[in-house]
Amino acid sequence: MEPPGLDQILEGQRLPPGLLSRTLLLLYAPLGLCLFLLRLFIGAHVFLVSCVLPDSAIRRFLVRVMSSVLGVVVSQAGQSDPAVRIFISNHVSCIDHNVLSLLTTCSSPSLSCSPGFLCWARGFLELGAPGSRTQLQESLKHYLSQSGNPPLLLFPEEETTNGLVGLLCFSSWPFSLSDSVQPLTLQARRPLVSLAVAGAPWYVELFWTLFSLYTVYHVRWLPPVCRSPRESDEDFASRVQTLLARSLGVHGTSYTVADRAEYVKRRRKDPPPHNMQLPSSTSPATSRMAQRVKEVLPQVPLPVILRDLAQTGCVDATITNLIEGRVTYEPEAESPTRSERATSYKPIPKGFARRPEDRHLSLQERKEALYDHARRRYLEKFGGFTSAKEKSE
Repeated sequence: MEPPGLDQILEGQRLPPGLLSRTLLLLYAPLGLCLFLLRLFIGAHVFLVSCVLPDSAIRRFLVRVMSSVLGVVVSQAGQSDPAVRIFISNHVSCIDHNVLSLLTTCSSPSLSCSPGFLCWARGFLELGAPGSRTQLQESLKHYLSQSGNPPLLLFPEEETTNGLVGLLCFSSWPFSLSDSVQPLTLQARRPLVSLAVAGAPWYVELFWTLFSLYTVYHVRWLPPVCRSPRESDEDFASRVQTLLARSLGVHGTSYTVADRAEYVKRRRKDPPPHNMQLPSSTSPATSRMAQRVKEVLPQVPLPVILRDLAQTGCVDATITNLIEGRVTYEPEAESPTRSERATSYKPIPKGFARRPEDRHLSLQERKEALYDHARRRYLEKFGGFTSAKEKSE
């Protein structure tokens, strides 16, 4: 099965795509705003209860009940192991650490929030000013060395995904802290609006959490995992990522948090065109493949791409067919993106060229130039295109 791209792992828009869903959201909006204002008042009481009562099963029960009034409903399967000092979870929302704290005693450090009232109020463990990963590891090792401290809850993805098709590559530093961890899977859903949009600040996510009718979180505790003899931190992280991905039924990808940041930055600069709509009868898998082909060859009409994908079922094969002229079509007018304007590629004219150097290009050279252009476009978007020639080699 073809691994997912970042566009599938991350949520790009908040509002639902269908007309019916958007109509329902519009009708619900007045009630959602009233719930938001009411829940702000209730949320202040939840915060006070969390601050006044000592950490115990009673406090967790009370806060969990009050959180359900805020629209955050939490369920779990299995139990945390009291002998394990590090919990490892996938990351789907900005309040994942708060959700887990309703079920068990744990602390989660912030990788970006500076120490202070805001960091403390959001429920993060304060370890001083954010520094290098080496300093963070030393601080966390010192924290774990003190027996009275609760276990650590860490998110090796370091940023959120939609949790539906794939996991980001796990960072290895959380696995350098201990030879034993307990993985857990975190799934969440809410009606009408997306759970977490890539690049949205935490306070925007909090607004939509209080605005939505409900958000259901389900936690599944997996058995503890121990490091194998002579297993490196990277291999340990990869093994736990594979275990979590298999439990969730998703892919474990090689995309890092840096790749995610670059994707979000590029999406803000060059958002996808609004006219790239697929027929409603097209399956989601075919739609995703068609969009990827369209990103590489924007001059090809979508119906042509869909017809060829119905026969090949493969993005690479369809791109090769279009480049090599096996599929005829009437090109659409395209507006060049910023990256395309900076590239040195210039389409080779058909027929008898005026410039002598163009006339010396053979048909094979023309194909190679098209391959190079399409490969560059694909690598900029997804980083995974392999031409038919490269496969044969």
